Amino acid sequence: MRRSRWLARAAGPLTLALVLSGCGTSGDDSGGGNNSDQQAKNDSTEITVFGTDPENPLVPGNTTETGGSKVIDALFTGLVKYDPVSGEPKNAHAENIETAQDGKSITFKLKSGWKFHDGTDVKAKNYVDAWNYTAYSPNGQQGASFFAQVKGFEEVNTADPDGDGPQQAPEPAAKTMSGLEVVDDLTFKVTFTEAHPIFATKVGYTTFMPLPDLFFSDKAGFEAKPIGNGPFKFISRVPKQEIKVERFEEYAGEDKPKIKMVKFAYPESVDAAYAQVKGNQLDFLDTIPPSGLAGNVWKEDLKGRSGNSEILSIQVLAFPLYDPKYGNADFRKAISMAINRDEITKVIFEGNRVPVNGYGVPKLPGWTDGACGEFCKFDPTKAKELFAKSGFQGPLEITSNADGGHKEWIEAACGNIKNTLGLDCTFVPVQTFGEIRRKINAHEMTQVYRAGWLADYPLVENFLNPLYRTGASSNDNLYTNPAVDAKLAEADKATSQEEAFKLYHEAEEMIAKDMPAIPLWNTSAQWGHSTKVKNVRMTPKRELDLSFVEIA
Repeated sequence: MRRSRWLARAAGPLTLALVLSGCGTSGDDSGGGNNSDQQAKNDSTEITVFGTDPENPLVPGNTTETGGSKVIDALFTGLVKYDPVSGEPKNAHAENIETAQDGKSITFKLKSGWKFHDGTDVKAKNYVDAWNYTAYSPNGQQGASFFAQVKGFEEVNTADPDGDGPQQAPEPAAKTMSGLEVVDDLTFKVTFTEAHPIFATKVGYTTFMPLPDLFFSDKAGFEAKPIGNGPFKFISRVPKQEIKVERFEEYAGEDKPKIKMVKFAYPESVDAAYAQVKGNQLDFLDTIPPSGLAGNVWKEDLKGRSGNSEILSIQVLAFPLYDPKYGNADFRKAISMAINRDEITKVIFEGNRVPVNGYGVPKLPGWTDGACGEFCKFDPTKAKELFAKSGFQGPLEITSNADGGHKEWIEAACGNIKNTLGLDCTFVPVQTFGEIRRKINAHEMTQVYRAGWLADYPLVENFLNPLYRTGASSNDNLYTNPAVDAKLAEADKATSQEEAFKLYHEAEEMIAKDMPAIPLWNTSAQWGHSTKVKNVRMTPKRELDLSFVEIA
């Protein structure tokens, strides 16, 4: 999620303002870091931030999960950044962004003087080369579909004819997209097959980061020690334990951090992390577990060092549609209608979650609740009727990572399903988030699985295209509906925001009738920190604002 001057510049008619409340600050915000004593503390003390082990090497175009994205956001800065408080897009490396009047092309002019961590200049070609690498299907990058609207994408990205079957995808006709043009060292132009005015907002997402020349000459070396252009540089990684980064002194962006050293730590569970932050052994935790939410004890446990932030994030249960067992839409709707969202959000989450009736969340620009209709409402009678029609033979298993604090609510949902449908339902945990992501990406899931989505950028389009369009970057359960694809494509090229939002809502209604995933509730963020840090605030992307935090 990044925000930028797309509100003020001529970026086409889809111009929005995102206002998120509750992204508050904890601790002294007096800005005392200007004196030498404060800077000495910031320079000599490492802070530890809760995270999850990234599923892949830290290559921006292949990092689409939150554990890796946290680190990518520290290591890289793109054309646009998203304001850490309001979420508004603002130019970062881009000096100027000019969208053609017809919306079919956009030109990026870069600020001069920006460096990668290896000392080489960040040039227009570093963006173009990175984007071509990500889009080229033989490279297997998860973020490839974000370039689908760029002219020439279909020539570099070919579809696998049988999904996970033995057939190979055809060799692409080209290796570079014809719609990417380097004008000079600091300027490049993007041409689209159709008008795509929201592109200027999307380019703050991790997939759109530049890559240094070294990546292309020594990919293995880059993966072992990633080189970015952002406020922090990579120091070390111990898989399943930690990643360390350090302030990049030559960083040219406006969001220069005050602290010098950050360790992203991976405790065995959120409960373990909660105990650590209470005991001042962990400096920032972005997720309070159900054990802390119960009775709102977290407010007392972390009194004066905690907060509650609204973020653009949704919780869902996803069906691996490549498994024929889950192929019946009536069954999927029956499971949705058997879950009592109101009860779970009140009892398990103490009212800190809000049920949704669609695939977006409150305050998401362009989203209107209600697209899911009756299928997202607790209705035991209708659920039983649909379940009987489906012919599903149980039992049902629901899985999630054990380190994420999801056990209590999934067991509650299973209780609803068993009581309503008489279907045996159990929670089957997988040890870490990285492990379950690897199985999801390999399309090896045999159980219904928990999935969450955190906005990459503040538009309803981001909650639909990447997840439910055929072949999209995060369409992990292989859902496909040509009519949905056509409706989303129609919305993408709409020339007014009113038209676009109407069409996205129509697509969302079509998706709900198929129920490839069950929308549950928004996931507002309760967070806490140690007494060692001050000026603590969470960004709309559910990350600690590393440009603002200091040592207390």
